[in-house]
Amino acid sequence: MNLKEQIAERNEDALFADGFDDAIIGFTHNACEPCRAVYSSIKCIDILMKDGATEEDAIEYFQFNTLGAYVGPNGPLFVSC
Repeated sequence: MNLKEQIAERNEDALFADGFDDAIIGFTHNACEPCRAVYSSIKCIDILMKDGATEEDAIEYFQFNTLGAYVGPNGPLFVSC
C-alpha cells in the first residue's frame, strides 16, 4: 500500500495536492487532529520543473498556488528538509 492509500485509509476526508503524489514523504500522527499528507516542498518544485517550468517559475507557482491555498483541516502539509 502506498503512502496516499495509507493516508486515505486513516482519514477518508484527507485532501491531496494534485500532481504531487511523488512528493508525499509521510503523514501526521496526532491524537487531536486528523491524519494529513506531508509533502516535500523541494520535491514539489522538482516536479514542476520536470513539467517544464523554470526554477524561478516553479518556486513562484508553488508558493502562490500550493502553499497559498488553505483547504481546511484535512489539507496537506509541506516541509522543507
